[in-house]
Amino acid sequence: MQVAGKELEVQQGALCGEVLKEALSKKQFKNVVVAKCGETLLDLTTTVPADCTDLEPVMADSEEGLEVIRHSTAHLMAEAVKKLYPTAKVTIGPSIASGFYYDFDYERPFTPEDLEAIEAEMLRRVGANEEFTREELSSTDALKKFGDMGEDYKIELINDLGEDTVSVYTNGEFADLCRGPHVARTGMLKAFKLLSVAGAYWRGDENRQQLQRIYGTAFPDPKSLKKHLAQLEEAKKRDHRKLGTQLDLFSVNPEVGAGMTIWHPKGALIRAILEDFERKEHLKRGYQFVQGPLILKRELWEKSGHYDNYRENMYFTEIDEQSYGIKPMNCLSHMLVFKSRLRSYRDLPQRYFEHGVVHRHEKSGVLHGLLRVRTFTQDDAHLICRPDQLRDEIIGVAKFVGDVMGLFGFEYEAEVSTKPEKAIGSDEDWDKATEALEGALNEMGMEYTINEGDGAFYGPKIDIIIKDALERRWQCATIQCDFTLPERFDLSYVGEDGERHRPVMLHRVILGSIERFIGVLLEHTGGALPAWLSPVQAKILTVTDSQNEFAQKVLQFLREKGIRAEVDDRNEKLGYKVREAQLEKIPYMLVIGDKEVAAESVNVRARDGEDPGLKSLEEAAELISTAIDEPFKRGGMSYSFS
Repeated sequence: MQVAGKELEVQQGALCGEVLKEALSKKQFKNVVVAKCGETLLDLTTTVPADCTDLEPVMADSEEGLEVIRHSTAHLMAEAVKKLYPTAKVTIGPSIASGFYYDFDYERPFTPEDLEAIEAEMLRRVGANEEFTREELSSTDALKKFGDMGEDYKIELINDLGEDTVSVYTNGEFADLCRGPHVARTGMLKAFKLLSVAGAYWRGDENRQQLQRIYGTAFPDPKSLKKHLAQLEEAKKRDHRKLGTQLDLFSVNPEVGAGMTIWHPKGALIRAILEDFERKEHLKRGYQFVQGPLILKRELWEKSGHYDNYRENMYFTEIDEQSYGIKPMNCLSHMLVFKSRLRSYRDLPQRYFEHGVVHRHEKSGVLHGLLRVRTFTQDDAHLICRPDQLRDEIIGVAKFVGDVMGLFGFEYEAEVSTKPEKAIGSDEDWDKATEALEGALNEMGMEYTINEGDGAFYGPKIDIIIKDALERRWQCATIQCDFTLPERFDLSYVGEDGERHRPVMLHRVILGSIERFIGVLLEHTGGALPAWLSPVQAKILTVTDSQNEFAQKVLQFLREKGIRAEVDDRNEKLGYKVREAQLEKIPYMLVIGDKEVAAESVNVRARDGEDPGLKSLEEAAELISTAIDEPFKRGGMSYSFS
């Protein structure tokens, strides 16, 4: 059989680890965490399946290897918790994108001191180099085993699985219900860190037991862990909630309600600039502006399928004994605009755009600043077109996304999300929609991955994942292809043959949630927004009161040039004013002393550390304007906020 690219004769009953060890060098084998046969991951202590023809190693630094390391470390942590706090009950402990967690039912909150003790115990278990052993038990025996241990949550999981047999992994004195696989020994888990404790509900149900979730992270080597922890520290400094307060952009007031953002003047100005930019870009690309109501009758949400498939995320109210749904999306009104009169094939495509305020019922535990809110604004559009126009429209949206992400300097990647378990529409329509999305990306030569089962309930989608300065990934833009809602709302157009035909609809956003995008952008830039988007582009700083009159003249001059400026003429030392302007992330500081007044000039200092020095008012305005325009010229665009 093929083993790591070599042809080897493998004896029946041989262990995966032994076979891979023979095929690899000692240095290579040291980094193997599990084996892989086809799509199945196998413990190194598992016998090679009789039908396996190709056995491959899974290395520690691979995506699959890292997931195994993190899941194994979650078990290691659970072992330490049970050792130190025997009355704690264990629930589930998966690997996640940034590490792992395990949920526990314990009588008191875990403290930072507890995390230190747990981590120390984990290191002792690593030193003991315990084996991870797997055994297959009948469900009856497993129920007895975990019943004797008092692990009620495991009993519920076994009963829900409904399987004749289950697998149990043991490391040291800790046994856990688990599908696996795991690393061979705890000694392989040397680079980990426990990070925090949070509340969680059993199975995510607010009506079930509240648990404590311990988060941690793990890596194949200490160097990678150290880099990740440094990024976490940098992320704390860049936290958009902290920056929102520091820059006086927004607040969330508990008197108003969780997940509801209050925008302060500077934050509202950032929003206005973004929205103005988007309106102009949409007009250039042939979009029309529309606007729908905030609430619509429940019958419409039933017709669209939202009531059956999205109801748990919606808010409802009653007016005149009639039930209304507060919109979580804008598509219904846009379809009604299309249907308001008869359309010809010559009228298509119709591209409707709206900065639509929507409300979604997010659970309180997931709300997070601007990144997860209950009220937000989508830069939402719906493109209704003929089937023969579909691919070109998808490509047009994808290029629009590329232009905008390039403006902000974001790298990005694409993934196609396919039909979920909860979906409406025929398999044929889903296949056509998926083929259209993939075909457009292939025509553009754009690489993408498949995200199985994560499409919208009415159609598959392309998600654009951007990467920020800390290499974190965020989903912003999306393009959803929908054959189903046009059918449900009986949308039609008159074709060349004079007959009625069914159009196709694309749902799409570019930035996505305006709130979320601003939160991501603040963390990406550390609050130092590009000059064109900064609410204050220049701050005029006086040395003494004697320059105040000239400072007002400079202010008026800059404003006439379209530059957003402020004066700081407080009776404070210049160094204090400079530090405050730096904390406010102002792109340019214009210092005025007696010398500058005499020369009718300003001394320019840039946020990035450059010191252009003494400039006339015209030169200073030109320098600032160039910085404002530069990102647009780089992308072949132009823009001015007015």
